[in-house]
Amino acid sequence: MLEGIIRESIGKSNAKQLRRDGYLIANIYANGVENINAAFKRGDFIKAVRAKEGFTLPIKVGDKELNVAIHEYQLHPVTGDILHVDLRVGVPGQVTDFLVPVITHGTPKGLKNKGVLVMSKRRIRVRGAIENMPKNFDFDVTDLDRDDSILIRDVEAPANCRIMERPDVAICGVIKAK
Repeated sequence: MLEGIIRESIGKSNAKQLRRDGYLIANIYANGVENINAAFKRGDFIKAVRAKEGFTLPIKVGDKELNVAIHEYQLHPVTGDILHVDLRVGVPGQVTDFLVPVITHGTPKGLKNKGVLVMSKRRIRVRGAIENMPKNFDFDVTDLDRDDSILIRDVEAPANCRIMERPDVAICGVIKAK
């Protein structure tokens, strides 16, 4: 379980000091839950996210234990370090929109025909309860030739969930290299 601290002050100077000390600034929120301004050790947060088994991440802030999902994060424009993360509390039974990650595996056969694999959507918006969310969407791209793509309408929605994207949007595809 990832442990964090509650921020006393939410000012800019306090955030800079915490970042210098190796902390990651986080906002934790949900409908019907009081917002929490927290901070986590950057290395511990990254290890916990990589090691999680399901869609949610168990955390402990102060005396509260919560299951959260990563809703949004901000990266440093030059170094690529994570600066800030928004975490949404998974309230059981509450229907909410979540962003589910997309993972591809395999080598497209279109790469041999002078093509390039392009990821258009890294996360797909899905509406449903937290207990029905998949960990991720996994796509095999080995059959994609040049000018082929995987669209939202090709994805089967998980049970008791709805995909909230337009059906004609491409998730990934192989395009002609320039």
